[in-house]
Amino acid sequence: QVQVVESGGGLVQAGGSLRLSCAASGRIFGIKSTDWYRQAPGKQRELVATITSGGTTNYADFVKGRFTISRDNAKNTVYLQMNSLKPEDTAVYYCNFHRAYWGQGTQVTVSS
Repeated sequence: QVQVVESGGGLVQAGGSLRLSCAASGRIFGIKSTDWYRQAPGKQRELVATITSGGTTNYADFVKGRFTISRDNAKNTVYLQMNSLKPEDTAVYYCNFHRAYWGQGTQVTVSS
């Protein structure tokens, strides 16, 4: 069994920054791709960023140049550094660790 906990969300003004963490624990084997998603009220969940098993990163166009995904393999933790935040970034952010295990999400609210 694997448990995933996201943290680091909060309320920030437009232009500010937050760093989200996705910490996994339990029976974890190897290094696999992990994704960050987000879901705004009334909208579908959308993919934000990916880090592959080899460390390649990919981003949705709407966050390119502003968000950075990274990973600490020793800590089984994946991060999402979010800079230059916009009100439209307001959403619940979810981690899909190893593309198999979901956390409960962390709320990010960006005020204008």
